[in-house]
Amino acid sequence: MKTAQYQLIILLCVALSQTFGQTKQPVYQDKPYLQDFSIKYYSKDVNTQLNEAYADRNGNIKIYSSAGLLVPHDGQFLYAGTLLPDKTYRTIQDKKISSIGSYENQFVFLDNKTVFSNAWAGTLFSKHELPSAKLFVGGENFTFLISDGKSIHLLKDSKTLWNGDLSGDEIQEIRFQKSANLFWVLGKQSLYSFSPITQKITKVFEGSNLTAFDLSFDNKKALIGTKDGYLEFDITTKKQIGEKHLKLPVTEITAIKTINDKVWFGTSNGAFALRTDGKFDYYNGERWLPSNKVKHISEGPNNSVLILTKAGLAQINFKSMTLHEKAMFFEEQVRSRHIRNGFNASLDNMEKGNLSTGYLADSDNDGLWTSMYLGGEIFRYAVTKEPDALQNCREALDAMERLYTVNGIPGFPSRSFERRGFIEKLSDPERWQHSPEGEWDWKSTTSSDEVIGHIFAFGAMAELINDPTIKKRSITLIDTLMAHIVKNNYYMIDYDGKPTTWGRWNPEYVNAFPTNVGDRKLNSSNIIAMLQTAYHFTKKPIYKEKAFELMKKYGYFENLMRSMKQIGYAPADADEHSKKMSDAWNHSDDEMYFVGYWGLYRYALNDTLKAHFKKAIIDHWEAERPEKEGAWNIFTALTGTNNFDLNEAAWYLREHPLDLIDWQIMNSHRKDIDKLVTNFRSQTIREVLPPDERPIQRHNGNMFNLDRKGSNGTSEHSAGDIWLLPYWLGRYLGVISPPMK
Repeated sequence: MKTAQYQLIILLCVALSQTFGQTKQPVYQDKPYLQDFSIKYYSKDVNTQLNEAYADRNGNIKIYSSAGLLVPHDGQFLYAGTLLPDKTYRTIQDKKISSIGSYENQFVFLDNKTVFSNAWAGTLFSKHELPSAKLFVGGENFTFLISDGKSIHLLKDSKTLWNGDLSGDEIQEIRFQKSANLFWVLGKQSLYSFSPITQKITKVFEGSNLTAFDLSFDNKKALIGTKDGYLEFDITTKKQIGEKHLKLPVTEITAIKTINDKVWFGTSNGAFALRTDGKFDYYNGERWLPSNKVKHISEGPNNSVLILTKAGLAQINFKSMTLHEKAMFFEEQVRSRHIRNGFNASLDNMEKGNLSTGYLADSDNDGLWTSMYLGGEIFRYAVTKEPDALQNCREALDAMERLYTVNGIPGFPSRSFERRGFIEKLSDPERWQHSPEGEWDWKSTTSSDEVIGHIFAFGAMAELINDPTIKKRSITLIDTLMAHIVKNNYYMIDYDGKPTTWGRWNPEYVNAFPTNVGDRKLNSSNIIAMLQTAYHFTKKPIYKEKAFELMKKYGYFENLMRSMKQIGYAPADADEHSKKMSDAWNHSDDEMYFVGYWGLYRYALNDTLKAHFKKAIIDHWEAERPEKEGAWNIFTALTGTNNFDLNEAAWYLREHPLDLIDWQIMNSHRKDIDKLVTNFRSQTIREVLPPDERPIQRHNGNMFNLDRKGSNGTSEHSAGDIWLLPYWLGRYLGVISPPMK
């Protein structure tokens, strides 16, 4: 009997383990990946024509320009350098250098008389007979093919072994194929091969408007750029492969360079790299390049790529890092220049990306952005127990708490506060009021997005921070805020005794919206989440009673469970306010929903409601999936569902740029994107672009925004809410692993 019971227990354990194994959520393994970032060097003289840039085996970089040789000076990530005259070798200052190149990873120069170098103890000094030579490339055993654009000379040891031309075609570029001991010469209308052994030049392809070329990594084909796209040419069969490629970010090709397993293209509007999966990485704007007009591309030191533009040099670096290392970089970014009075703030009014020139700006949503940053730090502390994270929480809580005391209105949180005497210089000066505290002013008109952010952060803090004082303060703030809302019939009552414009959860207001207008669903979802959170931590019956009253008597349960598929434009007979509130999908609403889902699901009043709320969250997430929004995917994971697009969430975190400056970014001109007709969700293209190719924006922005016009490099966003919140939430939920070596 005991044996049978034991066997039965074993079978049950196996069955349970298999069941739990099937429902276990996927986990992203945080292994190192390559993070790209740019170090930029600007030309001091806009009239200087920049032509070529190369690096040598020692990591030195030189640029050939109309002003002679230049070198990069004093550049680092986020702090641009300049290009200065190269004075390294005094003894070549008088030479009339016309081109620079790399041979065996050493600098080689071309002037009006010789091909020479300072490497190899200066023994390379080969005289030539083309006074106007401007193009050259090295072959085997220090053989060089040089050209002035018309004639071609084969040169070795100061001897011209052969000379010829392209029968009237103007020479654009020369390449050497080491595996076949062949030179390749591109004209404007044709491509030629030249053998230094047979000294025979052969036309292999004829076209028009040819601009640049290079050989593929495997030396099986040539990639030929034109003024409108590029084509592939099979070196073996001597035939074009397929049609010309036109579905590109930009089709006017100015440079081509194969570097490792990628092909890099320079264009008249940025640069792009062709990946092995057939897709492109597009580099546009001063996040990456001093100018979008690309002149030359070459391999740089330490796995970097040198992109020379009309205005200067960009060194695109690829650094191996984990998401955790990226998080530590962003933690420093936030603490070093984005904390204002304890708030998570933006750095504004910068001079073209100069971080030393900006000021910490106030915002309508100081409370919300700080709540989201605070949430991230709460999750960080819950995972790591790092004292630094706890101190960050304390300081953010200090700022959040003071929003309630600075205005003298019981239970009413200010939008922000600042020292007195600067109202006219702050955003929305008409909203600012004087504080009873003589030194300070505070911002009124607090909205619902602020409130749901507060409740999210205070709830997470009360649950996950094991410091008794912090827990008590958090619960007190939850109770203070919710008591104000309940007492005032689900309105936020401002200094003038009137409800604020958006602080409204009253049934008369909420249910006045047609059922397919998003605010009816949103406000219902948020107020239930807030009441549940208040009851969970205070255990005051009134919060539970009010939640059930709203759900049962006033239809808030039906409202919040309504599928996102039903949300759209207001009916033709709706009131003007409803039409205004539903003229398009509101991405700020998404932010309010998902931040609120923490309290809606986690603190559900019973298991039945919890199961229903899970369905509502997943229904919303399904609508959001095209955006590949890292935060919304990871917030969805809190329901325990297996499918929350973890790979897309990790993609968002990896692809997000390290540079969070608001540079001008343009994508609407791209020919490699499939544009959609105008629609309710404002989805502009079929597949969302990576975060590092689109404008920097918070989670309340449309991930399908293509362009950022206007001011360029005048502000920097904080990573606190944009990146650290989804990362640390993923770590806390266990769907992102600790860093792996």
